[in-house]
Amino acid sequence: MSITPNYVEAVHWAQDYAMWNRREMMRLIVEALRKPLPPFNITKEAINCHHNYVATEEHFGEQVYLTRKGAIRAGEGELGIIPGSMGAKSYIVRGLGNPDSFCSCSHGAGRKMSRAAAKHRFNQDDMEIQTQGVECRKDTGVIDEIPGAYKSIDEVMENQNDLVEVVQVCVKG
Repeated sequence: MSITPNYVEAVHWAQDYAMWNRREMMRLIVEALRKPLPPFNITKEAINCHHNYVATEEHFGEQVYLTRKGAIRAGEGELGIIPGSMGAKSYIVRGLGNPDSFCSCSHGAGRKMSRAAAKHRFNQDDMEIQTQGVECRKDTGVIDEIPGAYKSIDEVMENQNDLVEVVQVCVKG
């Protein structure tokens, strides 16, 4: 199967649309924060990375269509976010530009069971136990996102220490 230029153009349009939406959400959040907080200045750019997308890039001397499914770009010096589950920490990372990974790294902890399997195996009591101390939804509508349905973010990070360096660890509470 070959990728047509029309498909790539449509995907890039959708990715640009998503980026503008993220920028607008960030603008609205900063605007809302300015009301209750003392005056502040934004000193650094927000990390704006996306996952599950198609890019046209050069790798190993060739122009390629690269699909990052469950992955983000981790080019040398590029900042990214790698989230853990609802109950686990997340990481701000800086890419190392590893050519063998096509300058990519994981997007997050990754599922160890399907959404359907999580809904079958876990209940609301499990959700409350696994997210104790974390402010989040704990109702049956999010059982498929329960921490037990995801891999260990610490193990995932250890397995990609040749792809990214950790800049900051973000804990949830």
